[in-house]
Amino acid sequence: MTAAPVPRRPRGRRLVGGVLSLALVAAVFVWFLPQFTSLADVWTSVRGMTWREVTLLALAAAWNLATYQFVMVAATPGLTLRQALVSTQATTAVSNTVLGGAAVSLGLTYAMNSSWGFSRSRTSVALLVSGLWNNFAKLGLPVLALALLALGAPPSAGRIGAGLAGLGVLVLAVVLLGALLRSREGAERLGSAAGRIATALCGPFGRGPVTGWDRATAKFRDRTALLLRARWPWITLATLVSHLSLFLVLLLALRFVGVDGGQVSAVEALTVFAFARLLTAVPFTPGGLGVVELALITGLAAAGGPRALVAAAVLVFRALTYVLPIPIGVGTYVFWRRNRSWRREANTAPRTRLVPESV
Repeated sequence: MTAAPVPRRPRGRRLVGGVLSLALVAAVFVWFLPQFTSLADVWTSVRGMTWREVTLLALAAAWNLATYQFVMVAATPGLTLRQALVSTQATTAVSNTVLGGAAVSLGLTYAMNSSWGFSRSRTSVALLVSGLWNNFAKLGLPVLALALLALGAPPSAGRIGAGLAGLGVLVLAVVLLGALLRSREGAERLGSAAGRIATALCGPFGRGPVTGWDRATAKFRDRTALLLRARWPWITLATLVSHLSLFLVLLLALRFVGVDGGQVSAVEALTVFAFARLLTAVPFTPGGLGVVELALITGLAAAGGPRALVAAAVLVFRALTYVLPIPIGVGTYVFWRRNRSWRREANTAPRTRLVPESV
């Protein structure tokens, strides 16, 4: 696909975005959080855990980090678990620390996979499929949580509306993906339609017409259909395991700091968690820093959890799922830079029956 050169976003606009992100994080941790608890109280809650609880929480956090690689292995034929571990941990560290980290982590994934002999096409298919399934899970979890919540007590009108909106977007995304994969001709028509919409949107900004989206979409369809026919159950399972493993860390943190099921049930915690995860689809800050804490603490406290204990549990949860991956990711990045034994020439990664010769 081709289009007129894309102008870089003005430096002033990038600076404003960064300042706003930092202001949001500062507001959450400097003004909002102290209204719920203090670091001294958080430390007291942590020290109150038994060694068995600490061990179980650590094991759950380690398992959560391990699940990141399962999705990429399922979506990238030929990628080993060790390579996936290095890639996912390094890119997670980037996403959690750099403004605009999602884009930077994509570039790092391409660089790592390329150094291991994977073509850009194979990496693109893997990233698009894993990204789609990740967003499907983010849209589907609130619907599941609300359905479970409704079995015990009718949810509020606001929650029902949000759940229906998420369900509608999820159904639309699945329908569009189905239309894309049904036939090559259908994929070309969908690509052409998307190209016309992009051309119309870019016109007022002095951009030329967008072309070639029909061919690019058809190629993507061929590559993706082959992968999904064979591996969609495993990709779906790996994605669900990853999201639910993350929730398990939050639930254990709540229980171990003293928030019992009579105050916040597992289903209520899942509902708050699901909607907080939905907020991370829009990258306001690196790794959702500040946004996730705000959503989880307010939601869990509104569900009936003691404010101080809820805040302590959320901070423990974020320490294990947001902070912990950063030093691990730095270590895996250094390993990738120094390790030469995995290096291959371009497009020489092991092929399987799921990789067309043209990819």
